[in-house]
Amino acid sequence: MDLKALQNGSDFRGIAVSTEEYIANLTVEQVKKIGIGMLHWLIDQKGLKDKFESGVLKIGIGHDSRITAGELKQALVDSFTTHQVQVLDFGLATTPAMFMATQFPQYDCDAAIMITASHLPYYFNGLKLFTKSGGAEKADITYIADHADKELPESTGTVVRKDILTDYAADMAAKIKKGMKTEADKPLAGFRIIVDAGNGAGGFFAEKVLGALGADTTGSQFLEPDGTFPNHIPNPDNKEAMDSIRQAVLDNQADLGVIFDTDVDRSAVVDRTGEVINRNNLIAVLATIVLEEYPGSSIVTNSPTSSHLKAFIEEKGGKQVRYISGYRNVINKMIELNQQGIETPLAIETSGHAAFKENYDLDDGAYVIAKLLMLLPRLKEEGKTVSDLILSLKQPVEVQEVRFKILAEQVRKYGEQVIADMAEFAEKTPGLSVDPENDEGIRVDAAEHYGSGWYLLRMSLHEPLLVLQVENDEAGKNQVVFETLQGFFESYDLLDKTKLEDVLK
Repeated sequence: MDLKALQNGSDFRGIAVSTEEYIANLTVEQVKKIGIGMLHWLIDQKGLKDKFESGVLKIGIGHDSRITAGELKQALVDSFTTHQVQVLDFGLATTPAMFMATQFPQYDCDAAIMITASHLPYYFNGLKLFTKSGGAEKADITYIADHADKELPESTGTVVRKDILTDYAADMAAKIKKGMKTEADKPLAGFRIIVDAGNGAGGFFAEKVLGALGADTTGSQFLEPDGTFPNHIPNPDNKEAMDSIRQAVLDNQADLGVIFDTDVDRSAVVDRTGEVINRNNLIAVLATIVLEEYPGSSIVTNSPTSSHLKAFIEEKGGKQVRYISGYRNVINKMIELNQQGIETPLAIETSGHAAFKENYDLDDGAYVIAKLLMLLPRLKEEGKTVSDLILSLKQPVEVQEVRFKILAEQVRKYGEQVIADMAEFAEKTPGLSVDPENDEGIRVDAAEHYGSGWYLLRMSLHEPLLVLQVENDEAGKNQVVFETLQGFFESYDLLDKTKLEDVLK
């Protein structure tokens, strides 16, 4: 099998457990090959040839709670130790912690691998790769896949077991205290903060960060790692998951609820009133924080954000840069803007991926929570909650999404043609106008008899789909938009329009 079929943008991802519907394609043998390709990448592209030849190349490996983590980790260990690599086996870890394995001097890894498939079902798994300079890019994954069958000289390496989560947690706790500008040993004493780890890798945060800072974490749930994810999908962008943490906050009268995805590179919160703070709301809260710290700065988001968010950020004196979906895309845009001298402290997607310039440009769900925790004592003194920070953020009345499966052989070509045709259609339709501030798909403002709103038509990042997102500030007007767009989509025989028909019913 061609390893490029496992490429998922800037990482590898596939089916690790065969089911009735799927046959496993991310197997032990495939992962061993990825290990070899990664060594070629480090030797040829990352200037680590001398370290490899000297037998001092050091690679860290960690994993989330998935049921296939052990066998895939062993495949990497076997691949590396057959080629004189020093392996640090970190066991249960998080994606941000694995990047920090390249930064913490006590580990000083030349590269690190996180075995995870984020929030996907239990039968998936994948590999995220890091070096000291950051996460792998799409071109890096392609290079690794292309060199996976190229032989390397063999010699025995080593493997040592280490615990990175304790050090990572201590570092995070220290950052929180610094952000609070306090020397107090237990600055969160008197706060009840509960954690929902969704049976992923984030359970450590309750004891090793919040508990260490004095918080009462009674009521925390699903902290034990379980790769079958028996309670809910560990995903801050999932309604069931957010309903679960919301109820836990209310039942326990907590000051704050914290939820992570499986590998802790995404997070969201619920305040003591039960207000859910994810998606646009989370972006607004973090924007408020960074615009206080960096007045007049820019914030990069992905494209499917509310028009009200743009107005909110501008009211705070900032600028929103809407960019292409994909966490590497928004992070790289932030890096590019900073290199151009445009102060850009934050890049964030509606999914919850958020990276701060001050934190290695790393999408780190725990650091997002750290930034919020730094505010808690001040908010308590002022008698406010986290949601009070975004009281002026207007919420749309209607938000709906429709996905069209593309049945054409050339998926991208067909989808892009539909998008191009949509631009022409919108310009000719009274009440619709194309928004020029858009880098992904086509964004159209809706007015007059269409109410007051917008819609975005874009290609899905990883699936053969066109995604249509529609928002409106007037009840019932989304239906008017959908009815008009039905006429547009009618002529596209290679689009599955079932989901649109369901909405119109």
